[in-house]
Amino acid sequence: MRRGLAFARIALTGVALWLVALWVDAGDVLARLTELKPSWVALALAISVVQVLILAWRWRFTALRLGLDISLRDALGEYYLGILINQVLPGGVMGDVTRAWRHAHATALTGPAVRAVILERVSAQVVMVLAALVSLAFLPGLAVWAAAGALVSGGVAIAALRHEADDATALGRIRQDARRACLAPDAVALQAASAVAVVGSYIAVFVVAARAVGVSAPLGAVLPLVAPVLMTMLIPVTVAGWGVREAAAAALWGMVGLAPGEGAAVSVAYGLLVLASSAPGALVLMRTLSAGRDRRARPHPE
Repeated sequence: MRRGLAFARIALTGVALWLVALWVDAGDVLARLTELKPSWVALALAISVVQVLILAWRWRFTALRLGLDISLRDALGEYYLGILINQVLPGGVMGDVTRAWRHAHATALTGPAVRAVILERVSAQVVMVLAALVSLAFLPGLAVWAAAGALVSGGVAIAALRHEADDATALGRIRQDARRACLAPDAVALQAASAVAVVGSYIAVFVVAARAVGVSAPLGAVLPLVAPVLMTMLIPVTVAGWGVREAAAAALWGMVGLAPGEGAAVSVAYGLLVLASSAPGALVLMRTLSAGRDRRARPHPE
């Protein structure tokens, strides 16, 4: 079942990209990608390094609040590995699952390790949702959709707050740990600031990708498009959001009077930059595989 779902997501990725290629001028997209400006590429990769540092720190901070120990160095390596896995496997969440599982294996505390990853990821996604809603409100013809999205999000939040769950349940434990790791007076400001910084870095890389492919539209015209496009990557139907993200970028670019192919080119460039920035995860993967081979090669005591 899972293997079939994975193959379906891979196939859907290919179909989505093929449909986008039919929609836009694929030749122009390829031309823009072959002329990526090295200075902008270097800037995007530099931003990505800072981004992963903040992400690793947030995870470590959240884990420590839940009584789990992990060094910043280990958190950084595990985060790079998780990003790489998310980029190459269907669904976009297996990297986070792997990160939680490996931390649980190292600490022998499965529940807190899993909840630390959930809380760290969700807190940043909440900020991304807010950024997307604010952005949509500034786009012509989409303010109604932004208001509808805000109402739906608000309704879900109210329902979650009113849901009475005992602390012995899974939801209750998540809520209890959220109060300790995210909402406590000495944690909430750091969590909020770091989440804003992470989302800001995502948006910055996308904007830099736009400049790297030669998009000359004013920043004020491009910026409101970014968060809604990135939100589509949370839909777990393709590999790392490929295809869905490009379709959303092309559609939004067209809605504001820009060339849809330009939006698709920016989205493809962004995806390639994120994939390139995950390269350090390959080193962690090779080290992990080598350590596993060494353990299997050691003679077992009788």
